[in-house]
Amino acid sequence: MSSTQLRANDPQIPSSADGSQGLPLLVLGALGVVYGDIGTSPLYAFREALHAAGSPSVSFARLEVLGLLSLIVWALTMVVTIKYVSFVLKADNKGEGGTLSLTALARESFRGRPVWILVLGVIGASLFIGDAIITPAISVLSAVEGLEVVAPTLAEWVVTITVAIILALFLVQRFGTERVASIFGPITALWFLALGVSGLVHIVEQPSVLAAVNPYYGVRFLVVHAEIAIPVLGAVFLAVTGAEALYVDLGHFGRKPIVVAWFAIVFPCLLLNYFGQGAYVLTNPVSEHPFFEMQADWTQLPMVILATAATVIASQAVISGAYSLIRQAMHLNLLPRFHVRHTSETQSGQIYMPQINTLLLICVVVLIISFRSSSALSAAYGIAVTGEMLITAALLFVVMRRIWQWSLLFALLVIIPLAIIDVGFFVANVAKFAHGGWVPVVIALSAAFLMQTWMAGRRLLISKTRADEIPLRTVIESLTKKQPLTVPGTAVFLTSDVEGAPTALLHSLKHYKVLHEKNVILSVVTSSSPFVADNDKIFYESFTPHFSRVIITFGYMETPNVPRALVLAKKLGWKFDIMSTSFFLSRRTLIPAAKGGMPFWQDRIFVALAQNASSATDYFRLPTGRVVELGIQTTI
Repeated sequence: MSSTQLRANDPQIPSSADGSQGLPLLVLGALGVVYGDIGTSPLYAFREALHAAGSPSVSFARLEVLGLLSLIVWALTMVVTIKYVSFVLKADNKGEGGTLSLTALARESFRGRPVWILVLGVIGASLFIGDAIITPAISVLSAVEGLEVVAPTLAEWVVTITVAIILALFLVQRFGTERVASIFGPITALWFLALGVSGLVHIVEQPSVLAAVNPYYGVRFLVVHAEIAIPVLGAVFLAVTGAEALYVDLGHFGRKPIVVAWFAIVFPCLLLNYFGQGAYVLTNPVSEHPFFEMQADWTQLPMVILATAATVIASQAVISGAYSLIRQAMHLNLLPRFHVRHTSETQSGQIYMPQINTLLLICVVVLIISFRSSSALSAAYGIAVTGEMLITAALLFVVMRRIWQWSLLFALLVIIPLAIIDVGFFVANVAKFAHGGWVPVVIALSAAFLMQTWMAGRRLLISKTRADEIPLRTVIESLTKKQPLTVPGTAVFLTSDVEGAPTALLHSLKHYKVLHEKNVILSVVTSSSPFVADNDKIFYESFTPHFSRVIITFGYMETPNVPRALVLAKKLGWKFDIMSTSFFLSRRTLIPAAKGGMPFWQDRIFVALAQNASSATDYFRLPTGRVVELGIQTTI
């Protein structure tokens, strides 16, 4: 049996950051998307550090205030500036960042693609989901709490107003964020300007507060107050939550705009505001909400409104990040195919996932109603972020050694100090486990369990399917010798196994006893790279005049649009007409076995996940009028 193998030859790699946009526009966009989360930390980080150091009614001495400020300043410097800006942002996977991108990059450096790296990636992705649920709750709640300072009579309405804002935020997700995203950057830029100016006013009154730049004060605080060092570090860490967004959103803007925005705007404004809050506390030792209390009377209400807008933007960025992460997990076969709705005709990253949106909304509202204040919720914040940062450090070390080819000594000299800081913050946040830290842990464990169940169930299903399959070449040879009745048109049979004969083909021959004039065995695979060039996307193999095979490879950041990808096959000589083509799919009905490869209860969960997965027709963007689905029952 002869065979011809060809590939497309028109390279075209999608660009994550549009080169036609100027650097200032990209920097402005990065402010709204990348720095929204860390930009809202001044609302609660320094306040919680004060609370951790003692009762809010206690007057703090100058050295204690300087110590807390010094810890915050050096946390921002070491974690964000040195770790993420200087090193992590360079570990891009063809321009893309994030836990799963780093996982794919690290696994590719090993010939055997070790499982332990995948496990780290699954844990990191699960922790990000936990962070994505807590961030909207604590951010918006901390902003609305400003009403307690502006209008104390509205204090009892804070939770209700927060829930209303969250409901509105999640309800508008279905309409997409393309239109409102254009104002994210300017509003966030105004927010950072307000942070810097409001802090600078109080620094001028108490310039001695700038002495906190000296790390001596931070070290002294931890030594003198060793008994409260752990809770204080847990509160100080709140100042750097959101740092992981620098890496997650790398593909949207590129490294340069993110770095420029950090050094030119974000870092200076954050420092000015924290120093300003410290200066205010030195002048007004008894302060429960230093951020809002230090504002001039006429600016307090506008600042509450601006803070609320900034936290909504930060929440939107986290929600969009959760959608992107889950879509990546779907493409990498870590999760079932959830329904994805594209909300923009020009930006492929603008997506809406109804099932995920509803789940996130329920979790966020439950958190707000349960904890009722940002101070209480801050105890739940941190474990997920610090855990993800530890995993990032471990994977970064792999990249340093195996991809950047750094010597062991040099890699250790860089990673050990960063890991020590991450471990210190992780331990400090673990100490808050009983007071709410268990929340992100439970969320992350639940997400990781679902991923593990889906991967284990798919392996079991594939092994059972392959046991019943017949090799494709055997079927083709049999049909060549004894060809059934042939009808005009093209039949495309989708299969995940590139070697076996598609179940849909076998059932079609069994029941219809006819063969199409052209038969294409189509497999769709996902690459460990975020994007795949057109010259590598299509693999075409011709077996006989009646049979050929096409393998389409998509990157894990791409939308698997099969009809659009098949247009590339025309360059290989295959005459493809969508209107004379029928797509044959096998829809499996899974039945849990009494003694299957997984515990019976886990079988049920896998079956439920499979039943709620979106159809292959929707996932691969197939024309619904050209699809034929054949039902098959499989016991697992």
